[in-house]
Amino acid sequence: MIEVALVVSAYLLGSVPTGYILGSMAGVDVRKMGSGNVGATNVARVVGKGRGVLTLVADAAKGWLPIFAALQLEMSLSAVTLAGTAAFLGHLYPIFLRFKGGKGVATAMGILLALAPLITGVLLVIFAVTVAVGRLISLGSITAAIAAPVSLWIAGYPLNVIVMVGFIAAMIIWRHRGNIQRLRAGTEPKFDFSNSR
Repeated sequence: MIEVALVVSAYLLGSVPTGYILGSMAGVDVRKMGSGNVGATNVARVVGKGRGVLTLVADAAKGWLPIFAALQLEMSLSAVTLAGTAAFLGHLYPIFLRFKGGKGVATAMGILLALAPLITGVLLVIFAVTVAVGRLISLGSITAAIAAPVSLWIAGYPLNVIVMVGFIAAMIIWRHRGNIQRLRAGTEPKFDFSNSR
């Protein structure tokens, strides 16, 4: 029963629409501006970098907290990965926004940070280098997503973890399918790091 409660709680926590809430506090519905996404990148574009960073941190915490709780309670690895998957799906399909959520990158980062901090560091470097070169957040996210399960496999992590992260990576890539089309067409907007709002 504790494991079921944790998985349900993880989904509900993942469903908390941080970006939408922070945008609403600024008088903006981020779903109707920019890319229409409730994630950190669109929040930063629409209402400023400060709220974008807050969205990033909060969305990452939604993935980190359930994993941390499961590990502290010494639950099975299956329960740990189910909790992480539930938090991730909560962010993608939040019950509080009629199941229309973000792309899951920050929440996935929180999950990985709790399970594999060193691998997370490697993935952040991959993401940062990709974004620094092209100023394309989407390309950095896709590249890091592809690298995540491969890195875990090379490092010898348990199959449960690799499968969960492989599923998460596939979902992130799927949620970026519009971005992929724009990248191929050369029309994907580059992120403006000089935005100081």
